Amino acid sequence: MKAVVYFKYGSPEVLQISEVEKPSPKHNEVLIRVHTAEVTKADCEMRRFNFPVKWFWLPLRLALGVIKPRRNVLGAYFAGEIAETGKNVSKFKVGDRLFGTTGLRFGAHGEYITLPEDQTLSLIPDNISFEQAATTAMGALGALNALHFMRLAQITPGDKVLINGAGGSIGTFALQIARDLGAKVSVVDTSIKEEMLHRAGADEFIDYTQVNFADQGETYDVVFDMVASSVYDDCIRVLNSGGRLLLRNPSLFKMVRCAVTTRFTDKTAKFTFAKESEEELQEVTTPAA
Repeated sequence: MKAVVYFKYGSPEVLQISEVEKPSPKHNEVLIRVHTAEVTKADCEMRRFNFPVKWFWLPLRLALGVIKPRRNVLGAYFAGEIAETGKNVSKFKVGDRLFGTTGLRFGAHGEYITLPEDQTLSLIPDNISFEQAATTAMGALGALNALHFMRLAQITPGDKVLINGAGGSIGTFALQIARDLGAKVSVVDTSIKEEMLHRAGADEFIDYTQVNFADQGETYDVVFDMVASSVYDDCIRVLNSGGRLLLRNPSLFKMVRCAVTTRFTDKTAKFTFAKESEEELQEVTTPAA
């Protein structure tokens, strides 16, 4: 089968299309013919082995390849069709349309992939295409986790919310969730995403390449920060008294700062890490009552 492979870390030039052996499913696995796969920031970071949260570096390097990658095919988010099932598989059958994530197995940038049936997988609704499904998984799962987290922040109608890094897939979902909860939402990203973010419901756009959001004189009830390189003090500085700061995938230093802020100030700082479960993926595809 054909796949996009890489045998060393580096720039996009390390990628090449090559013939590789087609995988065979184990007893508890399904063989999936990949119709569509998403290329994400995580793929680029893995290809370069350069992550914004630096304390991930050592454990990932040990697990995934110190000198060169142990897994040569990237791709974590995909949609496809089951071509074969292992003899112990009971949840799915040949012909089922699935989408989901491979996690650290990667491999979705090939024509076929094998995954355990208890991997984060879900049936694709009949009215959703492979393309739509593949590009939904990452953002929707992240946004669902963000929704649970933002509910902990007790967003109420009329709250002023700032989303730093709103132009990514997770950020655009988070923007719409915050609006649905009745908040007035300001977003921070680059100018090329301004029109899209306004269409998604942003009330105010801030171009971080031109200005620092912390220097605009505005304050907020909630700050949702998804930028690993952001300045923690900037986020705290724009919070109202009683305000809530929400961080995704923070550094160890920021986690410590969250505990200090919550304990010794009138503001609350919390953090969460990306969580991707089968139950959450099914919740994404379940129509509202």
